[in-house]
Amino acid sequence: MSSGLVVTAVLVLALIVVTFVVGALRKRFDTIDTVWGLGFALVAVVTFARSDGDLTARILSTVLTVVWGVRLAVHIGLRNRGGDEDKRYQGRGPLAMFTRFYLTQAVLLWLISLPVQVAQYGDPAPAALYWIGGLLWAVGFAFEAIGDHQLQRFRRDPANKGKVLDTGLWRYTRHPNYFGDACVWWGLYLLACHSWLAAATVVSPLIMTALLAKGSGKPILERQLLDSRPGYAEYVARTSGFFPLPPKPLADR
Repeated sequence: MSSGLVVTAVLVLALIVVTFVVGALRKRFDTIDTVWGLGFALVAVVTFARSDGDLTARILSTVLTVVWGVRLAVHIGLRNRGGDEDKRYQGRGPLAMFTRFYLTQAVLLWLISLPVQVAQYGDPAPAALYWIGGLLWAVGFAFEAIGDHQLQRFRRDPANKGKVLDTGLWRYTRHPNYFGDACVWWGLYLLACHSWLAAATVVSPLIMTALLAKGSGKPILERQLLDSRPGYAEYVARTSGFFPLPPKPLADR
C-alpha cells in the first residue's frame, strides 16, 4: 500500500503541473476546477489497477468515485465554458497561482482521496458499512446532482436574473450541492473502515466538509451573493446554511 500511495502522489502532482501549463497557455487558470473531479477518478482507477484487497471494496470505491468525479468535471466544465473566469484566479502572477492554488489543490486532492485508496487494500469492511456507506453516497450524489441541475435551470431563465433560487432542494439548504459533496465523501470513507489504519483516514472527509462549509466553498460564495443579490440576506435568514432543514417560519426571522 505504501508504494501505491507514493505512485498516486506523483501522479497527482504530474496532473496538476500539466493542468497548470494548459491553464497558462489558455490564459485561463480555472481549468483546475474541471480537473479536480477527474483527479479523484484517476487516483481511484490507478489504485484499482495496483491494489490487491477485497474485490468488492475495490470495485465499489472505484466506481463510486469515478461516477462522482466525472459528473462533477462535466458539470463544471460546461458551466465555465464561455463564461468569465472566477475572480479567485484573476490578477495573480504565475508563481503565486501555482503555489497558492495548484499545489494546494494537489495536496488536498491526494489527502481527501486517502479513503478511496486505503479501501482497496487489505480485508473487506463489515457488510453493514458497505450498505450504509453506499446509501450515504447515493443520498449525497442525488443532492449534488439535483441541486446543480435545479440551479442551472434557474439561471438559464432570463426572468430569474438577479433573483435567488429558493425552491426545490434550495428551499431546505442554501447549498444542497455542498451538502451532497460532503455526504459522498463520508460514504466513501465508510467503505474504507476495514481496520484502525483505514479508520484513521477520517481526516479526509473532515477536510472536505470543512472546505465546503467553512473554507473555500460556502463562505466565499455567500459573500459574493450578499453583494450581488438583493434578496439573499432574507434567504439566509430563513434557510439552513448547510444541513437540509425546513425553512424558518416568518415569525422566527
